[in-house]
Amino acid sequence: MRHLLLSTAAAIMAGTAFSASAQSAEPPKGAAHNIVLVHGAFVDQTSWKPVADILTKQGYNVTLVENPLTSLAADVEATKQALAKQNGKTVLVGHSWGGVVITQAGNDPKVSALVYVSAFAPDVGQSLATLAKSGPATEGTAAIHPDDKGNLFIDPKVFPSAVAADLPPQIAESLANHQLPLNHTAFEAPVDTAAWRDKPTFYVISTKDKVIAPEVQKFFATEMKAQTIDVAGSHASLVVHAKDVAAVIEKAALVK
Repeated sequence: MRHLLLSTAAAIMAGTAFSASAQSAEPPKGAAHNIVLVHGAFVDQTSWKPVADILTKQGYNVTLVENPLTSLAADVEATKQALAKQNGKTVLVGHSWGGVVITQAGNDPKVSALVYVSAFAPDVGQSLATLAKSGPATEGTAAIHPDDKGNLFIDPKVFPSAVAADLPPQIAESLANHQLPLNHTAFEAPVDTAAWRDKPTFYVISTKDKVIAPEVQKFFATEMKAQTIDVAGSHASLVVHAKDVAAVIEKAALVK
């Protein structure tokens, strides 16, 4: 169901961006040809489908990481396995919780640049819980609650407006009711590596985000000395503004 819903969202929100010919183009000479996309909590890897489709049509080798969301270590391992399969320079991209994952996994020598999209960007010793406590409360973070097994969800009644206000209401509501839980241990685990300290970094700031406040995203970007772009989108801007997000990733691929 999640795959169908996100594919539908992609077609509705980003379909007009796919005007290139059926035959794939070639990335610019010297560009990183590999793109690894890491998804956030509560959704699966198909949340990256609109961006992946655009980049694939431009000739990039795109890999979607399927995070188990059971722990930070498990998600980092899934990302490292994806990186191990790449041949040559690779741009590593994370959305939301995926920003924590790429911060830890991005020290791989194949990674030529990092791209954060409405994403958390911890420093060494910081966890998602640390960042959540230090930043301003948002509608989205206030609605995150554990179930009796310690798995975290966003209140389904709040999810549509907080996470995906610019997606069609029926899709946002269905996503709310079919969330993938994030285990509380992932929320509490600190990173012991901050790959952005040693890698060229880019950040897409979503100015209407109600999960990670835009001012917090700007703080992350400033701390990382990232090249930034603003998009007028919700936390789901990777779907709604797929063309803009893909353009930033292509810019990151040109880093020498």
